[in-house]
Amino acid sequence: MKVTQVLSQELQDIDTVVANRKGQHGELLSILEDTQLLNEHNFLSEEALNHVALRTGVPPARIYNVVTFYSFFNLKPQGKHTITVCRGTACHTKGSRMLLDDLGLILGCRKALEDGESMFTTPDNQFTITTVACFGQCALAPVVAVDGVMHSSMTTSRLQKLLARISRGREHA
Repeated sequence: MKVTQVLSQELQDIDTVVANRKGQHGELLSILEDTQLLNEHNFLSEEALNHVALRTGVPPARIYNVVTFYSFFNLKPQGKHTITVCRGTACHTKGSRMLLDDLGLILGCRKALEDGESMFTTPDNQFTITTVACFGQCALAPVVAVDGVMHSSMTTSRLQKLLARISRGREHA
């Protein structure tokens, strides 16, 4: 299927979302959430945002303000799996920065880290790496969440094994 066909289908799906959410409390947030889920890589493209603006009559600048305010909206393609590294004080002192650096090396995203990006996705869209200020699991530091599952006392070796299992399709093995 061509990119234009995919985009055309996505725009048609956005029309359906807007029609279904019209007049509901929190209409814009719901439309944006549903629109993000329409995209294979769980993000809001410029085309999608402009189409939502066109169909809702909400100015594009206001939509952009909403999308950049809420952390659950993504403006860049997201990976199939999400790895979140805690950067709180306890995790930092127990090596979370090194884990983040090692992730960049293992997954081939070292440049993104060097450029200071707080979130990046691997070129193959398999992994999105992000950070969080604190998970509140300080006694278990350093903590890394993979697809929402917390892993405590994480080491580079354990992280490599976890990534290998995910890559083989056994996420929860």
